Amino acid sequence: MRALNGRYNNHQVDEENPYWISFSDIMAGLLVVFVLAAVALILELTQKSEQWDEAIREIAKAEQVRKDLLREIEHELNAMSIPVKISDNDTVLRIPEDVLTFEQGHFDISSDDRSQRIALDIGKVLFASITRDERWRYLDTIFVEGHTDRVPFRSRSIKGNWGLSTFRAISVWNYWNESMDANARLDLLNNHVGKKLFSVSGYAETRPVPCSNAGSDVKDSAICPEGLLEEAESLRKNRRIDIRFTVRRPALEDYQAVKQVLD
Repeated sequence: MRALNGRYNNHQVDEENPYWISFSDIMAGLLVVFVLAAVALILELTQKSEQWDEAIREIAKAEQVRKDLLREIEHELNAMSIPVKISDNDTVLRIPEDVLTFEQGHFDISSDDRSQRIALDIGKVLFASITRDERWRYLDTIFVEGHTDRVPFRSRSIKGNWGLSTFRAISVWNYWNESMDANARLDLLNNHVGKKLFSVSGYAETRPVPCSNAGSDVKDSAICPEGLLEEAESLRKNRRIDIRFTVRRPALEDYQAVKQVLD
């Protein structure tokens, strides 16, 4: 009788709660979905974290390649009695005015044999160092940068000092590609995405050398222990060429994709 009552009671519960089993199945299914979603999220986070780590490694590698490249160029040119300098946190090769000279108000490289030889040697060393071990793969753009002193250049045709500085950079760039061997010209080089590696730019007098008459750092004794350079020397030192190396970076969408997941 008791067993009969038990079967009757269970049957009665089932009749009173006809959706109980179905609800339990739904909850179990949702739990499975939640677990699968959590696993998928963990896998995605792990993958994005690995991508982020790889991007950081690539940036560090590119920075090291640039540093090695600049130091190699500096060493080789100094060994050739061409005293160039590295500046701006290992990003710029500075060619002092006594190495590659421009007359005031002029943008052509000096026609004397020494200036022509030095300019050509710099171009050759650049090509050899950039192509060695395919270092160009880690570079984005190399800027040939022209600069002027602060004396206003009165020429509407080339837009004053801005044009003068840019034409100085163009003058050096053209000389390299006209004088270097046909199979070792800098305009043949592309960057990591197949675009031209070199570009030119002009800064007029806006980026003066330290301690010159156009600088704002002359009162800092740590930078300029001897104070302001003499006027003639200040003007001369700012008529110069710099070569700025920029490295490749991960695409913006790669940063954004990782950030969205991590957020």
